[in-house]
Amino acid sequence: MKNYLDAVYEFPQETACTVTGHRILERKFDKSILKSDLAEIIKSGYNVFNVGMAMGFDMACFKALSELKKIYKDIKIVACIPCENQYEYYPQNIRTEYSEFLKVADKIYVLQETYDEFCMRNRNIFMVKNCSLVYSYMYKISGGTYQTVRLASDYDKPIKSYGFSVNLNEIGSCKVPTENKTEENK
Repeated sequence: MKNYLDAVYEFPQETACTVTGHRILERKFDKSILKSDLAEIIKSGYNVFNVGMAMGFDMACFKALSELKKIYKDIKIVACIPCENQYEYYPQNIRTEYSEFLKVADKIYVLQETYDEFCMRNRNIFMVKNCSLVYSYMYKISGGTYQTVRLASDYDKPIKSYGFSVNLNEIGSCKVPTENKTEENK
């Protein structure tokens, strides 16, 4: 399987922000707070946004950034897709929105041809390595968002949080292995 994890990132990392968050948005999630946070990030000098294209927070960010792009015309939205068939796992209404978002993305990185147990993590590594700020929506200490925030901490990336504050000292480490698979799993 071809892996695009070493794809050349075309944007300056120092002005790139990665967004990460849970797929399920809590009832108290407020899109106006999201939009305000993103506008604040833009005003502080970030103009490239890496979006993992997952349901929930990622897609809410993409939508808010698309709206903000009408005001801040120089921002770029980068769709970082873990595998070519990511959309196949989404309900039809989400697939339609996903397709529309891809049409307006400024750049699309597809990191693997097909889904496997490592594709989401590889996508998260790619996004964290290619940014200088992580904006997260994390209300539980588990899952891909948690792993991405830990990874950002290991890479000494500043983390701006929506909603609940997280004490990064309690998160621990998430060192990236040099290989995805052990010798016995190959």
